[in-house]
Amino acid sequence: MKAAESPLDEPFLVPGKDEEQRGSGGGADDVDNMEAQLLLHHDTGASFWRSCLNLSNVISGTITTASGCCPCRTLSLALFAVVGAVCYYTGELIARCMRAGGDAVRSYPDIGHLVFGWPGRKTIGDVMYGELYLVAISFLILEGDNLDKLLPGTAVGLPGGYVLRGKQLFTLVAAVVILPTTWLRDLCVLAYVSAVGLVASVALTASLVWAGVAEHGFHAAKDANVFSLAELPTSLSLYFVCFAGHGVFPTVYTSMSNRNDFTKVLLASSVLCSLNYALTAVLGYMIYVDDVKSLVTLNLPSGKVYTRIAILTTLITPLAKAAISTAVVVSTVVAACTVPFFGYLMSFIGSSLNVTVVVLFPCLSYLRIGEVRRAEAAGIVAILVVGVCVAVLGTYSSLHQIVSTFF
Repeated sequence: MKAAESPLDEPFLVPGKDEEQRGSGGGADDVDNMEAQLLLHHDTGASFWRSCLNLSNVISGTITTASGCCPCRTLSLALFAVVGAVCYYTGELIARCMRAGGDAVRSYPDIGHLVFGWPGRKTIGDVMYGELYLVAISFLILEGDNLDKLLPGTAVGLPGGYVLRGKQLFTLVAAVVILPTTWLRDLCVLAYVSAVGLVASVALTASLVWAGVAEHGFHAAKDANVFSLAELPTSLSLYFVCFAGHGVFPTVYTSMSNRNDFTKVLLASSVLCSLNYALTAVLGYMIYVDDVKSLVTLNLPSGKVYTRIAILTTLITPLAKAAISTAVVVSTVVAACTVPFFGYLMSFIGSSLNVTVVVLFPCLSYLRIGEVRRAEAAGIVAILVVGVCVAVLGTYSSLHQIVSTFF
């Protein structure tokens, strides 16, 4: 299927198999195709720098690190660096699996089929669908919280005397805005919005600097604690969310003009996003200390220019990420209004699904595909053990936090 022409110097990417293969691939391919159309490329393949932009945009986009850094204090930055390094390595394992499969492997579900047959394709497709669904819910929560911060006190009267106000009102407004994107047959038009993700991250960081310099100042920690074992599963789960772009890595790899550069592209993008995440986390904690919220934009003072800039740029990104289906949007609205806890939900996504996509599946696939040196195999097994622990403990912790809010 030929990509639509773009007024940019490079057209939009619609990689993958031919039309017949796409039609027979099922849900897993649908997820991959949707993500693929939101990337930029050249007819002969994306350049090194364009690939860096694509991959950085895939990795970037979450603002949960500030809350994640609070519980573990200084040690959290070290843990964050370790998680980033692990995610970089598993991204490289995905590239090795792609090379082993040749041209027949062009997506993440394709790797599952190559390694584990049809059950592997279906399993990874189901996980990606589950991840996509929960992320859509988290985006609606994000939109509702931020719009309520931007326009406090807004209320709308409905027939029968019922009044919609606050987060529920804006969650519904966000859903109404997102809904038309589910009717688009060609998602390439959303690539313009998706590219704003990197700008939003920079705008948020700049707003925190502005808030610290002009309003609150920067503060040291109130206590000397550097580690909280009870908060560790939540923090690690959030860190994996920050680097959870592995499901789209094969698409970026396939789009490159020189696929041998993928490792360099992955390294550059990971370092760039890690620095931005870490700076945002440090600024959020130094300004608001223990009062920092799971959405750091909610800490910014109302009515300020930098607050409006940070919130508005953050609100744009979900518009390009939720174009799934009308039924999904409707059901996610109900879920977002029922479980309006952004931090807890992101922790659950990170532990239950992201760890599977980012750690477990790449490691298991590579161990099964190639001849692995004993030392490297031992390292991969160690990563798998840690991944399983984070998945189990993080999922239990996040579910316990969600349930505790109701009882």
